[in-house]
Amino acid sequence: MDGFGVVIDGPLIVIRAIHFAATAVVAGSLVFRTAVAEPVLHREQAVAKPLRTQTVRVAWIALAIAMASGMSWLLVQASAMSGLPFAEAMTSDVLLTILNQTQFGLVFEIRIVLAIILAACLAYDRLAPARWLALAAALGLTAAIAWTGHAGSTVGEMGILHLTADVLHLIAAAAWIGGLVSLAQLLAEARRNPAHAPFARDATRRFSTLGIAAVGTLLLTGSVNAWILVGSFSALLVTEYGQLLTLKICLFVFMLAFAAVNRLLLTPQLVLARDSEPQLNSLRQLAHNSTAEIALGLTIYGIVGVLGTLHPAIHLL
Repeated sequence: MDGFGVVIDGPLIVIRAIHFAATAVVAGSLVFRTAVAEPVLHREQAVAKPLRTQTVRVAWIALAIAMASGMSWLLVQASAMSGLPFAEAMTSDVLLTILNQTQFGLVFEIRIVLAIILAACLAYDRLAPARWLALAAALGLTAAIAWTGHAGSTVGEMGILHLTADVLHLIAAAAWIGGLVSLAQLLAEARRNPAHAPFARDATRRFSTLGIAAVGTLLLTGSVNAWILVGSFSALLVTEYGQLLTLKICLFVFMLAFAAVNRLLLTPQLVLARDSEPQLNSLRQLAHNSTAEIALGLTIYGIVGVLGTLHPAIHLL
């Protein structure tokens, strides 16, 4: 693949993008359940029980994809780090060296433990302590990605700042983009059963509040990361890294536009609607916009997959 004038590692990019997105869906769905769905539906078991089942199903699927892509990432990374062709790098000596003697390997091992804990908690999801531990493990699984990228190689006090910003950035992105998947499912259920529209309305309002916090965090931490990795406005324009980051920012702005329409226009219409047809129209448009946000978010994860393979712009000027 030759994009923006630079040759990049296609398989690694695809694997990273899939892994980041799947991890975000795992964490985001559990954040949505805890912060949005449970407070709204805790007294309505007829609605809450199917939603819990659906959330666990989505989390299982996303976790399976995350684990499969994570293992693929390790194998491709082993080839890249060893400098050997892929087939020759697939030996126990090379893999054990990567796992035991590199930061990537250590982080991989920690994340495998977190994934196993998360899987065990999902298996016992009917227990409240298991649900809370699952949320903590999912957030840890997401946050640990920061140590596999540029933030993990930044040293000194700047490194602490960079890692802190990256951890918060990853968690905020997962809460928003991953949570959108659960919101879209809830809106689809409300469209099938108009009696659930009030719950969808309340959930949309709570998710909108969560989204504002996530967006604020993304803006702040993204600015910190850009300052560290890009350094100047000119680098944003003339380097491949800066150009891709600019594209990512543009897609983020489009997501903000959809979120603003949802919060300022469609959600108030859903609150005020009294007839089933206006409710269904509002729900339909909210579902469409949420789907568009998800698509934009997945595209952003694709760009992140590329950015992680490039040298930061600040090193190129």
